[in-house]
Amino acid sequence: MEIEKSLYDNLQEFFGFDTFKGDQEAIITNILNKKDTFVIMPTGGGKSICYQLPALMSEGTAIVISPLIALMKNQVDQLRAFGGRESIAHFLNSSLTKGEITKVKADVSSGKTKLLYVAPESLTKEDNVAFLQTVNISFVAVDEAHCISEWGHDFRPEYRKIRTIINEVGDNIPIIALTATATPKVQSDIRKNLQMTDATLFKSSFNRSNLYYEVRPKKNVVKEIVKFIKNNPGKTGIIYCLSRKKVEEIAEILNINGIKALPYHAGLDAKTRAETQDKFLMEDVQVIVATIAFGMGIDKPDVRYVIHHDIPKSMEGYYQETGRAGRDGGEGHCLAFYSKKDVDKLLKFMKDKPVSEREIGTQILKEVVDYSESSVCRRKQILHYFGEKFDETGCNNMCDNCRSSKTYFDAQEDLIKLLTFIKEEGDKFDDQHIMNVFMGQNNQPISAYKHDEHKFFGSGKDKGYNYWNSLILQAELSDFVKKDIDHYGLLMLTDEGRKYLENPYNIKYILNREMEAGDEEDGDEPSQGSGTLDVNLLKMLKDLRKKVAKQKSLPPFVIFQDPSLDEMCIHYPITMEELKRIHGVGAGKALKFGAPFLELIKKYVEENNIERAQDFVVKGTANKSALKVSIIQNIDRKIALDDIAHAKGISYEELLKEVESIVNSGTKLNINYFIDEMIDKVRQDEVYDYFREAEDDSIDKALQELGEEDYTYEDIQLMRIKFISEFGN
Repeated sequence: MEIEKSLYDNLQEFFGFDTFKGDQEAIITNILNKKDTFVIMPTGGGKSICYQLPALMSEGTAIVISPLIALMKNQVDQLRAFGGRESIAHFLNSSLTKGEITKVKADVSSGKTKLLYVAPESLTKEDNVAFLQTVNISFVAVDEAHCISEWGHDFRPEYRKIRTIINEVGDNIPIIALTATATPKVQSDIRKNLQMTDATLFKSSFNRSNLYYEVRPKKNVVKEIVKFIKNNPGKTGIIYCLSRKKVEEIAEILNINGIKALPYHAGLDAKTRAETQDKFLMEDVQVIVATIAFGMGIDKPDVRYVIHHDIPKSMEGYYQETGRAGRDGGEGHCLAFYSKKDVDKLLKFMKDKPVSEREIGTQILKEVVDYSESSVCRRKQILHYFGEKFDETGCNNMCDNCRSSKTYFDAQEDLIKLLTFIKEEGDKFDDQHIMNVFMGQNNQPISAYKHDEHKFFGSGKDKGYNYWNSLILQAELSDFVKKDIDHYGLLMLTDEGRKYLENPYNIKYILNREMEAGDEEDGDEPSQGSGTLDVNLLKMLKDLRKKVAKQKSLPPFVIFQDPSLDEMCIHYPITMEELKRIHGVGAGKALKFGAPFLELIKKYVEENNIERAQDFVVKGTANKSALKVSIIQNIDRKIALDDIAHAKGISYEELLKEVESIVNSGTKLNINYFIDEMIDKVRQDEVYDYFREAEDDSIDKALQELGEEDYTYEDIQLMRIKFISEFGN
């Protein structure tokens, strides 16, 4: 066969490979035969060769539509390297100058260019449409085709216009649509919208057997991340966060803790982003901390872990992002941190969206919640989501749920009730409604359908939400029920479910583990509050603080505050450097008061054979250091505190907290110029005398003692700042 021979010759010549992977050969042959082609192939499966090779072998220019400028650049560079000449591939997008656009169009017109990458926004421009009408187009490749669907994880309205533009450009142009993630619903949307209902479908398995999936409750998340990375020395990874602010913050913390990391998000200029990608590819940095925009088209085969600091918005997003790990078939650890607070935050973001968009977004997010909270094999859940059957024994313990001990329950009786309810009441209700029926939770929809009078109403009240959630999720995984594609979330009885009702049998399901309260936010000092507090040491440190306070004629809280002592009893600092890292200590206080405390802790550690996990004392981020420096400079210039707050866009209360934190860490600040304006001398002296004798620094106690009619909370706070600054620092 001529086509076959030239296929392999070209594969060897352009890409240096001897064999095709998976369906690549059949896909390429289909395109070369001018047939519409639909490719669903997971990340790392070799999607790009599916359109690059036929483009290089066909007459004319192939148009590749892609939403990602980084991916375009990456692929164009690779093709130029393979093809040996610059004109072989070009991209057309908003990053080009007028001169560069003219050069691209000249190369395409002269037939030198085999692949032209176009952003969907550029495709819709009139002059580009007019230009493409003059070009001999071999076929159009629509990459990231899931962007067409509102049910996809990355919907882009411009993608909806692609078919119209292709029709304007020419007749009978073959199309290849490619995506790494598509649920049955999204597949159907892509076919309809691109008018390619007769396209040949090539769908690879979504199973990535080398990836290990794990979800942890979001507690001490920064400490957990630092610990994980330090336990994986020399390996590269990606950390995904939902906000740019969090990306910057985490990258900074990692660097402070000796881990080479760089931030990556859309707020950085193109040059910085390109340099960051290059540094990651060249292994000059170990970790990229990114928003979801990163990684698309970054072909680094040996990413060893992908960490989700925040739970992703969709299973497609999660699958695609975890798919960056282990693309060479080697180790890939996918770790996600889950917290109800993150889910609430994402739901809040959706509040302002149109109703239909909000409903879709909520349903998509619910899938992520179910996945995170479930105790069933993670791999089975992921593959089921993408319409693929999987037996969990094939997971080979490559997920945390398969490695954990499980609690099973007999599901037969309640499963029959569940399926009977759906059969009798019709496919009109989502899982939440059905759970409310069984748990006897009455609300407007329940009473509207008279379900508060149903024979099953309240019959499973004693079993609780977690039980019913586990049952419904696994009834779905067993294919007894499915979610209605067009009315997402409504449960339908399947043929399997009907068969089970006719011929029920004993069945055991797994009870979801109650997720620990993974809602602890990272503070600015992530090391605080982690580990176990050593109460014996705490008592000794408090006695020492009292003694030092007596010697210096100061109240104990001026030496070190309680949270600082607590943290010393978790991390056992024994050097001046380690002490400075303790929350609320800082260089000034460490040098002034630290020596006897370090001596006591060192002796205590030796006598009690304590192993100090010093690697994992996570140094706090300096993410507020710029603000703090600016506040100190403004106070030195004697600018009123309320004016500083206004200029910094924070409230007066927040500013006082910042000033207090600066002073508590041992920096001396003179705010007399402001206090003298606010509080008369007599009252200043009265508060000063109070703090000189006080056992602790509680403002509430001071107000009780001094009289709330004479002082405000902020008056006392200002005087406490002055007192600690003058006496403690």
